[in-house]
Amino acid sequence: MPDTTTSPAHEAADGGGDGRDPGSEWSGVRLTGLGVSRGWAAGPVIRMAGPPALPVARDVADPAAEVAAVARALEAVAEDLNRRAADADGEAAEILEALAMIAGDPMLLEEAEGRAGNGSDAAHALDAAFTGHRETLAALGGYLAERAADLDDLKHRTVAVALGLPMPGLPSPGHPYVLVAEDLSPADTAGLGPDVLALITERGGPTSHTAILARGKGLPAVVACKGITDLPDGTVVGVDGGTGEIAVGLTEEETARVGERARAERDRLAASNGPGRTADGHPVKLLLNIGSAGDLRPDAEGVGLFRTEFLFLDRKQAPSFEQQVSAYTEVFGRAEHVIVRTLDAGTDKPLPFLGLPDEPNPALGVRGLRVDRLLPDVLDTQLDAIAEAARATGTPAWVMAPMVTTPAEAGAFAGRARARGIAKVGAMVEVPAAALRAERLLREVDFLSIGTNDLAQYTFAADRQHPALADLLDPRQPALLQLIALCAEAGREAGKPVGVCGEAAGDPLLAPLLVGLGVTSLSMAPVCVPAVREALAGLTLQDCRERARSALD
Repeated sequence: MPDTTTSPAHEAADGGGDGRDPGSEWSGVRLTGLGVSRGWAAGPVIRMAGPPALPVARDVADPAAEVAAVARALEAVAEDLNRRAADADGEAAEILEALAMIAGDPMLLEEAEGRAGNGSDAAHALDAAFTGHRETLAALGGYLAERAADLDDLKHRTVAVALGLPMPGLPSPGHPYVLVAEDLSPADTAGLGPDVLALITERGGPTSHTAILARGKGLPAVVACKGITDLPDGTVVGVDGGTGEIAVGLTEEETARVGERARAERDRLAASNGPGRTADGHPVKLLLNIGSAGDLRPDAEGVGLFRTEFLFLDRKQAPSFEQQVSAYTEVFGRAEHVIVRTLDAGTDKPLPFLGLPDEPNPALGVRGLRVDRLLPDVLDTQLDAIAEAARATGTPAWVMAPMVTTPAEAGAFAGRARARGIAKVGAMVEVPAAALRAERLLREVDFLSIGTNDLAQYTFAADRQHPALADLLDPRQPALLQLIALCAEAGREAGKPVGVCGEAAGDPLLAPLLVGLGVTSLSMAPVCVPAVREALAGLTLQDCRERARSALD
């Protein structure tokens, strides 16, 4: 792994020490992937077992029995996922609940039962039904293509049940290990135990469920690492979740040194507290990305992104006004500063109750605020509920809309929110058009929040999940930084805050660049807050500005 003594930002994130990351002098072969969750680990590789082998199709004597077996398999998988969700919390619980909802999809059941009724055995009927749904999602691109891999895991689980085999799961060797897989399902990632030191996958991207959950657990993780599954079990590797580099064949001394450094880093960050500030006292709010009150932590200055779509995920009808008020009140009652993002869904993130028509390119279609063009009552009810929760708790509500593209859209949204007495109204900047017109947007709203994941995807016309395009989606790309700088400058001139709530905000190497560009707040997964706080505390505002200028060049 490369020597980073010339990178003050990296040194600040590491907390100084001897000025080197623990892999700078490692021996052995190097593999490189995409680092998606910062941290170091070293240990023996254990590969994830492959999916159950599908046997040769058999003659079916009783189609009705196969139809019943299909229903039992899907029901068993849905129940297992719901059980796991009940034992999890935060994003893990929400993702598991969403997967359980897919396993219980009536259309999927109908298709698989139809195949079984026409003479397929249950295992082959399920395999064909899931494969068909996966191909459809993959062809649509965008968010739906990202979720196609989730269907593979559900298929393997249901086929295993139909064959009378245990569901695929995590290895349990009885000692700490580095988990290696071609790809890792959300269900397995959510269930990782303390024996797992780090994750490495051959596929995946920076916004996959594997990446998101690994960051939430504080596990070093590398995805899109070609050749990693060729390593035999027991091979000792060193993992750098920041740079994405893997050192193969570490010595005992090197392994011990990495473990000591990782423990020291965890202990140091655990002792970190207080508001976000640079070394010379420049304030930067460190906020949380949450999906429910269960994600709240005291080690932050509020909530920068309350993703309300998790309230809608497992429903065939929209949650009622009363149900929404209850969920928002729970969060408002436990945090002094909360920014609520209105429903971020659409044809790229389909919710059954929306009933939106299929589109040839959903990533460029009706999503986010654009859903309001077809279903205005959904937004009206949500704004009413947010306003009522704010009144009930006395917490001023800040609300922002996703996928705002023009100043006219921002103004219309702001008018509807302010009419309900909502204190502060903002817009998310996720498309280049909004960034280029940030100054005009800020004439209509009180703040901006930049979603770097989508902004990068739309700026570079690059699929967020395509491993071959990971370099284009790197938040350090000058074109992306320039769009962020435009927004920050518009905020300075208007005297209004501009934050970042994408994955870049939680990266301790990127956070100083964003602050140097003029961003006033950073919103991230709770586990990322200490490292970002320490990174900023090690640099002055001028240091941050110099690094931002260098990155733009």
